[in-house]
Amino acid sequence: MERLRALAERWPWLGTALTVHQRVGETNGGATASAATVMFFVAVFPLVLVAIAVVGFLASGDATVSDDIVDGLGLSGQAAEQVRDAIATAQDSRRAASIVGVAGLLWSSLGVTTAVALAVRTPWQRKVEGLRSKLVGLVWLLGGAVTFAGAVGAGALLNHTPEAVPRPVTSAALVALGLALELAFFLWTFWILGDRRAGWQALLPGTVAGALGLEVLKLAATVAVPRMVASSSSLYGPLGVVFAILAWLTLFSRLIVYASALNAVRWEEDHGVTTLEIKAPRFEGEVPVEADRGGAVAPVPDHPEGD
Repeated sequence: MERLRALAERWPWLGTALTVHQRVGETNGGATASAATVMFFVAVFPLVLVAIAVVGFLASGDATVSDDIVDGLGLSGQAAEQVRDAIATAQDSRRAASIVGVAGLLWSSLGVTTAVALAVRTPWQRKVEGLRSKLVGLVWLLGGAVTFAGAVGAGALLNHTPEAVPRPVTSAALVALGLALELAFFLWTFWILGDRRAGWQALLPGTVAGALGLEVLKLAATVAVPRMVASSSSLYGPLGVVFAILAWLTLFSRLIVYASALNAVRWEEDHGVTTLEIKAPRFEGEVPVEADRGGAVAPVPDHPEGD
């Protein structure tokens, strides 16, 4: 770390990156990201029920839907057969799945909004307010779902563009559209769920970093995740798909925390900090002199008697 700090004197961007990483660690950003990952994953189940209902309605009138889904996911062997069986079952349970899925999705959405708000506010050392934050979170969910789904869908459209249109033109246009939607998603997320007193200009560094990071995750989801699913599904069966989803959601949750931490660090560089007094449990003979951002008391060095 000392060597990296020495290099940071020559490369300011490295110093900012180290400070952001330290901020995430001190404010327990890793645990916050893990909580967001769990809530995202919990929301996947009712979302899958809704998707099953939609697939059931589509498959009832088109026999090629199951083959297209299997090919798109890159599945083979036992995992492919299980997906086909699930789609066949979805045709019979599509009405019940739609009702249960929508109800479960609405319930889990409240947990997702709270977890994302915590991921945004933790690096700023701000609490998530109670009922008001849930209402604001529902407003965020509407805009966030549209921009996030559009950003992800823009990448998926690359495989379904007309052959008459030149490939480089459509690729550039869809990448630009996806990047614009990713910028909108992160700016919307930081503005609605964060502390708006900082102003939208202060949220731009994290917005740009988050959008670029999400673009990398989208590329990984397009190239690496299908291969992970194909290889792990043959070894672990359906659990292989779960592992791939968890890995992607973990990186996405950490991206939100680090992007918000970047905004907080840049804000402090321009506007300074406030020093506060904190309370901590007292131990006989110990005189703490400082604490980190999370309130953890710094270790006190031992001194020989008489020092």
